[in-house]
Amino acid sequence: MEKVKIKIENLSAWYVEHQVLKNVSFDIYENKVTAIIGPSGCGKSTLIRCINRLHEVILQAKVAGKIYIDNKNIYDPDVDPMEIRKKVGMVFQQPNPFPTMTIYENVIIGLKLNGFKDKNKLNEIAIQALNEAGLYEEVKNKLDSFATKLSGGQQQRLCIARALALRPEIILFDEPCSALDPISTAKIEDTIVKLKQNHTVIIVTHNLQQAARVADYTAFLFLGELIEYGPTNSLFTAPKMKKTEEYIRGVFG
Repeated sequence: MEKVKIKIENLSAWYVEHQVLKNVSFDIYENKVTAIIGPSGCGKSTLIRCINRLHEVILQAKVAGKIYIDNKNIYDPDVDPMEIRKKVGMVFQQPNPFPTMTIYENVIIGLKLNGFKDKNKLNEIAIQALNEAGLYEEVKNKLDSFATKLSGGQQQRLCIARALALRPEIILFDEPCSALDPISTAKIEDTIVKLKQNHTVIIVTHNLQQAARVADYTAFLFLGELIEYGPTNSLFTAPKMKKTEEYIRGVFG
């Protein structure tokens, strides 16, 4: 029996007066990859930003509903958003390593900002995070080089390592391959599939083939509503809803 890691209940979200999500409810399972698909502007990125409480940092943005992680509503008044963001790591669309820092410094910056000082432990975590991100073998002899010297695909895997260094239980990916070439994309996808051994992974993607390759479960959003959710194979081969079938066939998007 698969364990529910995240339970989303009647989630709605707004930017000023514009409602982006409308009463979205579904469960996300532990140690699985869940893809969020749908056309531009359907609320995919907003949905994952609600899971690590990044949505609320935008001026005049608001959220209603509940998101439970391990049976605790992350929007309860006694919950510290910073603690949620440690538990829920995020990798953005564009690789964003810190340009004035070395590869090594980029990986450990989050730990240092959290007061972590043990040098041996920092080294150990950095190597582990780079290995998990599938990058260590490529950079082990140049950890003191600036991160900006890496290729775009390597920079994105460095950003994954930076997120992993904080030991998150959940990792969110927001279109992580949209700026990358096919070879770099394949490496990121391989990394995502491996990460589910120790993490719960959610990926927003426009690329239906990518969702089919990496995800155990897929949620299809349209105009802020959850149209269909289920095992990826079932959703792609035998969708229950006409709108899902039309989207997969490329009728719109």
